[in-house]
Amino acid sequence: MNPIHFLKDSYVNRIEAVQTADFLRKIVIFKDLSEKSLSLISKRIQSLPFKKGVQVIGEDELAKGVFFVHSGAVKLTKQDENGNEIIVCIKQKGDVFAEACLFSKTSELYPATATMLQDGQLFFLDKMELEKGLHEYPELAIQMIRYMSDSLREMTSTLRDTALLDVYAKTVKTLERLGNKFNTSTSRWNIEIPLTIQEFATVVGTTRESVSRVFSKLKKEGIIDMKSRKIIILDMCRLCTLLNKAY
Repeated sequence: MNPIHFLKDSYVNRIEAVQTADFLRKIVIFKDLSEKSLSLISKRIQSLPFKKGVQVIGEDELAKGVFFVHSGAVKLTKQDENGNEIIVCIKQKGDVFAEACLFSKTSELYPATATMLQDGQLFFLDKMELEKGLHEYPELAIQMIRYMSDSLREMTSTLRDTALLDVYAKTVKTLERLGNKFNTSTSRWNIEIPLTIQEFATVVGTTRESVSRVFSKLKKEGIIDMKSRKIIILDMCRLCTLLNKAY
């Protein structure tokens, strides 16, 4: 090997390792790890680019590892008995998915299908490698338990809203929740949610027609807009005011 190329490749690899470690530090389960522990984890991670619409994993696939969203957005879906797609949750930058495969049987399948909502980059860590890390670093195990606990709490809250609120209230509540997730700045205006009305309806747990009626009302009031297969929150403050009235 040409020594110049070797040195160049080594330099690039070190830069990538540092960038990966910096990103991992922003993920809740890694934020309290020591520099040494974080460095070891970052060396085991693979960086994978994906285009919008590409399926990352399927719920009929053997679970091989855990994913971390570096950029873009991912929807996790399941199919009902009629083959209709139901969006279980949406993952954004810094989120983890497929963690349910940890400490399960080697033949365990992924619990949901993951598809890119936007172009993005994912980090992948083999489940055996992560399980090994959880054994080696108690602080990592604690953070993972906390993360999974918070995720379960959020999902329980979402299921409660779906079951107990009327269509108008849970549509507004879901808009507010997704608006906060996709708001990449401190602005309260023009927040883009990369979902169609049909996809949004599956998140809410109702029909497209029911959501369309609520959206038409909100659009007339200048709170949201819809274009290019996206839902745009024009005024988050007014949306939150509606949310307070809906409860």
